[in-house]
Amino acid sequence: MNVGIYARVSTHDQQTLPMQIAAMRKYAKARAWKIVLQVEDVGSGVKERPQRERLLIAARKREIDAVLVWKLDRWGRSLTDLVTTLQELSELGVGFISLTEALDMGTPTGRAMAGLLAVFAEFERDLLRERVKAGIAHAREQGKPHGRPQTAGHKSDKVIELYYQGQNKSQIARELGIGRTSVRRIIDSQRKRKK
Repeated sequence: MNVGIYARVSTHDQQTLPMQIAAMRKYAKARAWKIVLQVEDVGSGVKERPQRERLLIAARKREIDAVLVWKLDRWGRSLTDLVTTLQELSELGVGFISLTEALDMGTPTGRAMAGLLAVFAEFERDLLRERVKAGIAHAREQGKPHGRPQTAGHKSDKVIELYYQGQNKSQIARELGIGRTSVRRIIDSQRKRKK
């Protein structure tokens, strides 16, 4: 079986990288698996992981049969990210093994665990959605504006003035630093009011 191994450390935790790699190599060797790709990321958990993406590309190209990681939290940036990537690997027919948790997504127990992770990820999304809604409601109660700030709306008088001076919509948009579509909407709205 061809496997890709993935190791990641934060910048504060770099001394564990050789340990992760050694443990995964030993695990693969004991099973007579061939390591065709070994990638390492160093950095914070929330940043992009370019090396992990290399491993996913190899999986999509069917260059590897399984991904081997030292620990689940080394792979996923968040629970949602973890579930999404595990689901993609599963759909590709690529196995996923987490060494520390003794978790193999190719086994019935591993698939059951993946299902539980999906439930928790949905729960996490729902909680986040509720917090956002509560925050918006609170902001509105306090009279604070919510949403994208108006940019073109504040310039509608100037748009109309420039339009009646003979400038076309593109010229007005460039001069005021707003979109041409916004200029068109303001002019159309002004015309409708006059009718």
